[in-house]
Amino acid sequence: MAQDSRDHGHIPVLLDRCVQLLTPALTRRNDDGTGAVLVDATLGAGGHSERFLTELPGLQLIGLDRDPNALATAGARLAPFGDRARLVRTRYDGITAAIAECGQSRIDGVLFDLGVSSMQLDLAERGFSYSVDAPLDMRMDPDARLTAAEILNTYDAKEITRILRDFGEERFAGRIADKIVRRRARQPFTTTGELVELLYEAIPAPARRTGGHPGKRTFQALRVAVNGELDSLRAALPAALAALSEGGRIVVMAYQSLEDRIVKHAFSAATASRTPPGLPMELPGHEPEFVTLTRGAERADEQEIERNPRSAPVRLRALEKVGGRGKS
Repeated sequence: MAQDSRDHGHIPVLLDRCVQLLTPALTRRNDDGTGAVLVDATLGAGGHSERFLTELPGLQLIGLDRDPNALATAGARLAPFGDRARLVRTRYDGITAAIAECGQSRIDGVLFDLGVSSMQLDLAERGFSYSVDAPLDMRMDPDARLTAAEILNTYDAKEITRILRDFGEERFAGRIADKIVRRRARQPFTTTGELVELLYEAIPAPARRTGGHPGKRTFQALRVAVNGELDSLRAALPAALAALSEGGRIVVMAYQSLEDRIVKHAFSAATASRTPPGLPMELPGHEPEFVTLTRGAERADEQEIERNPRSAPVRLRALEKVGGRGKS
């Protein structure tokens, strides 16, 4: 898709594959999507949603995002589709309430494109990027209370270590946390540049030469902690699966191993037999509620990565609801 000023340079990741996977669920009743409801649980700049609304002129879309800037951008982009696009400001673990707010009880498709959006990364003042000096913010919802600066300046070394280790898989978490506590005693942290400078000091030179930018893991960890991303995902996935009608589909794109692990676990549970273990046969009505549509996690190919470098780490998983609870 061509870039323009509305997108902030955003190119939707694996767009064609998302369309390929979700369209059969959205066209079960009518070829133009009439009667079908798609939830874009991570609306962002609206690139994925625009494609679905364009190709399926009868489709109804519910778009979720906690970021008012994203909602404004996507709202302008999707305005030509009128009331076929309903946008709701909420975290994606508010999916059940958002569906009800839009007058729906069941949905036919749901898309999650996890992590920080291109738009948020590219707006330096949001503080998500380690490449530009900016305020230590990292809030996806600018009205939320907790910021990255507050974590760095008020949490004790033990808790900072835990955040960096658990949310960033940073092997030098303890060393970094100790330096943070000593540094803030002299002067509180206010900018991303100050944190990056400390990371270059804390991480040994041999380690800095591999694995990308030394700020990558720490910035990821702080962003996840500020926004409660993993807890939100753990709550959102079961809610999304429960909201799907029979024949409905879910696609989730994750960009780091912690997210993908949560998705893999939720999907494994959803595709498991509900027959009590040890019985020699499948009990009627206890068959798996979902079937998988992908072999493991799918990755972007070389052409996709060349066109959109931010797709390089993506892992895509998809399921279809085949029976059990929540029939339409």
